[in-house]
Amino acid sequence: MVNRLEATRNSLGIELSDLHIHLGGAVAPHILWSLAHQQGLKLPVGSYWEFAEFITIDPAKINTLDDYLSYFHWTEKIQSSPEAVERSVYEVISKEFRSSNVTRLELRFNPMKRNRGGERDLDHIIHAALRGLDRVVLEYQGKAGLILCLDREFAFDLNRVIVEKAVHYHPRGVVGIDLAGSESGPSDLKSRATDYAALCSRARDAGLGVTVHVGETAASPAAEVMEIVEVMQPHRIGHGIQAVSSPDALKMLKERNICVEICPTSNMQTHAVDGIEHLGRVLRTLVDAGILFTINTDNPYLSHTNLRHEISFLLANKLMSAAELRQCFAWAEEFSFIR
Repeated sequence: MVNRLEATRNSLGIELSDLHIHLGGAVAPHILWSLAHQQGLKLPVGSYWEFAEFITIDPAKINTLDDYLSYFHWTEKIQSSPEAVERSVYEVISKEFRSSNVTRLELRFNPMKRNRGGERDLDHIIHAALRGLDRVVLEYQGKAGLILCLDREFAFDLNRVIVEKAVHYHPRGVVGIDLAGSESGPSDLKSRATDYAALCSRARDAGLGVTVHVGETAASPAAEVMEIVEVMQPHRIGHGIQAVSSPDALKMLKERNICVEICPTSNMQTHAVDGIEHLGRVLRTLVDAGILFTINTDNPYLSHTNLRHEISFLLANKLMSAAELRQCFAWAEEFSFIR
């Protein structure tokens, strides 16, 4: 008889790290359903099963990254209270530990998208997330930290506030900052490159890690990957798929020792890659070019996945070997912002 505890562990037989996982896409539908009712939110569907279907990805309806990001509207709304944020953080980290033996996890979210446009106090939202973090680390004895997300569509001053909050709460468990959001929407990043460079320098000087969503789709080509690396000087980049099309971009990533956060299932669902074969070519290019990269889930419940599934998928389709995957998780530990 198979031991039920052993059956939940990953096939590599090692402790895992997930460095790229979003709070908005990682909470189970039944938890979100409960939180919505506790807050008296009027939902667009009438039953739990309709809600569960509504809140998770239907790959047939996803044509672009923006289609994928649209699913976050309701999860972020449901999580817009201190109580909801605290429980969400706790549930995500504990579930990943139980499902895949993830003992190191960096959970990212944008606190300003949880404060109802200023109706909720931003510090209360962040404190709630830290309480959830403290509780889950105490109970499960893993290592976890929070990454606060800036947004491409936010005005610079809003993103500046998020960085200052990250610096302030660094001693409590905020370990890094991220720049996320639509790659095709409006952004003042290029016009205020000097300001963003100073903002990232402020974060790095305070001991925070810097990661950036870039090069996920054709809307953010390899040239933009290189621009981001020059301006923001990140320690890691999220997705970075488009970099493989440019020898110059790959050379820059290698020379600057930048780690790439790959999310296989998510990358296929957002059409960052055109299927399994394309994903295999991307991974092989990264390996052959000597690029450091990690394997992550991005949005486990939204995308019907977990880190154990990602490993099994890559092995079953012969996209990576067990030895290569173990190396990815060694790099994840090395490049984690948790110290």
